[in-house]
Amino acid sequence: MSEQEQAEIRLEFARLKQDHADFDAAINAMIAMGCDTLQIQRMKKKKLVLKDKITQIEDRIIPDIIA
Repeated sequence: MSEQEQAEIRLEFARLKQDHADFDAAINAMIAMGCDTLQIQRMKKKKLVLKDKITQIEDRIIPDIIA
């Protein structure tokens, strides 16, 4: 993997981590305000999708080392 590709992957990783944190803050605010539970569930699902993408990128950044 070239340095350019690694830089792009790390940038995407940082963006997804920020999006995940933003979703977390938004969900907590919605819960505090007593918003519709269906909306909150949708937001949680989107947050989970982001977490899955973050995990996939982490696996690309940190290779599996079998001892």
